[in-house]
Order: sequence, then C-alpha cells, then structure tokens
Amino acid sequence: MLLTKQAVTPKGWLAFELNVLRRTEFDSVALPFAGDAHLGAYLKRRGVRVLANDLTQSAFVKAVAAIQNNGEKLSEQDVNLALEDAYVPRYQLQNPALRQWFNETDSWWFDNVRQNVERIPAIFAKAAAMTLAMQAGDYLLSFTEDTRELRQPLSSVFRRLWSAADAPVNNGQNNVCQNRSAVDFVAENFADLMFLRLPRAHNLSLRSSLGWTAWREEWLQAGDAFWPELEAAQTGRLGTHVETKNQYLRLVEDFLRAAAHIEKWAIAHVEDGFLSTPEIVEVIGRVRRVDTIFTKDFSELTGTKAVIITA
Repeated sequence: MLLTKQAVTPKGWLAFELNVLRRTEFDSVALPFAGDAHLGAYLKRRGVRVLANDLTQSAFVKAVAAIQNNGEKLSEQDVNLALEDAYVPRYQLQNPALRQWFNETDSWWFDNVRQNVERIPAIFAKAAAMTLAMQAGDYLLSFTEDTRELRQPLSSVFRRLWSAADAPVNNGQNNVCQNRSAVDFVAENFADLMFLRLPRAHNLSLRSSLGWTAWREEWLQAGDAFWPELEAAQTGRLGTHVETKNQYLRLVEDFLRAAAHIEKWAIAHVEDGFLSTPEIVEVIGRVRRVDTIFTKDFSELTGTKAVIITA
C-alpha cells in the first residue's frame, strides 16, 4: 500500500554519492532533481561541468547561486540593501501566505527582504541573497515553543550566514541551471553522465510532499496561488503523486527512455519498504544493461537503505 506520509529520511547521502561517482569518469553531469545543490557544488570543485535542474524555485535559486555562479560574491552593500528596513511594517503584507508559517513580526521581515533582494542588480548576488534568506527561515522554523527564546534576530542570522558562506567556485565551465520538469530537462540536454535521485513515491499534493519546506516556494513566489497550476502541469510525470507501485515504475521507465541519449547513468534509490532494489533494477534493465549496484545500510538510523545503480 502506498504511504500517504513520507518517512523522515534524507533525499540523498552526499558522502555515499560522491564515493560512488569517484569510480566513474565523466566531464559533465546532468542532475534532473538537483535538490539542495550540494552534490553539484562538490562536482564543480572537481572541474566537472554541471547541468542542474529542479522543479522547485527554491532548489533552482540555490543552484544558480552555488553552481551556475562562477565567482560573483554577495557584497556588504548587497547585504545592507537586502536588510534595509527589514522589520518595518508597511500598509499590508505583499505576501499574506507568510502568516501561515511565521508570526507577524517575522512575516514582515521575510516580506520586506523578498522585495529588497529584487533591487540587487547582479543575478548571482540576488540568488545568493535569496539562499541566505531561505537558510534564515529554516533556522527560524527549527525552533519550538520551548526553545524559541534562544533564537537570534533574523537580520543577525542573515549576516552570520553571509560571513560563513563558502566563496563561489570557478570551474572554468559554462554550468547551466534550469527550473522545469525533470523529463523535459533531461530530454533536451546532453552530458557524459546523468545522476538521478529517484523521487520518493507518494500520493500527496506537491505542496504536501514538500512538507515544511513548502514555505520557501511561497516566499519566493510571493504567495500560494501558484500550486494548482504547477500541480496540473506536472500530472503524470515522475516526481508527482502516484496511486500504485506499477504507476510509479511506469513513470520511471518513461523517464529513463527520455534520457537514453546520455551515455552513463547513476540512479540513486532509497529502499524504504515500498519499492525494492530488484524492482528498480528490472525497470532500468528494460531500457539499458545494469552495470553495478552499490548499497549503504542506514536501517539502524532511518530504517532505510541507500542504493545507487549504474548503467
């Protein structure tokens, strides 16, 4: 039976993924579900050309700041601009959806900062500022009522995150970031390797599947009215809700056929009791010969096993 509630497990295990990818030679990589951009940023340091994509605006913005950006830094002037009058209330919130996530004072901070970052002229610096603001929001939402007194003012958090941020890496490549359906992205791009983190199977709405991180999308898009249109555009594609195991496996096969022009694949799968590794291997084998299966057991920590299949 398909679970309606996803297990609280990571979408990927970075060290395990990097260890497997070190065994493969490639100069360019396509990431259809880029996620938090950490993997792409690490591969950039190896001189790999990275083509990153994600359906969510938040992952796309992070990828632009960390992957597409080859050297532009967020200046102190940019930081001051982003935080200008951040706590000053205006006539009304431009984004009332923020009140679903934050109290009134914090909602004003996010509303003002969102408008302020649009005034930052450089594209990559703007993406970096948005990334820091999202990190500040995640920091804020990590507190409970019992620990709320320990939190720091958001503007101070933003500045601390800025001072600790890694400098952008210049790998001498034209790295590409897109914000579109994963199947469209992979069908129209070429790379030596596709690293595919299979999205977890679920029968939730897109907003519900994101859980508490959905706040980032609503902050970036200045409201929550976009969800139905985004959901409708993704119906029947890998990454959105499914009702049965067979339906999910058909979507995986359709996706892999769209990626058949990419010479090498590395496909990451989380074995959580719903889909077994042999079932995924069988689907991959219908499109291309499977080479190697790497596994890492995290069952004691999360009740799951990480699997990467190369083909």
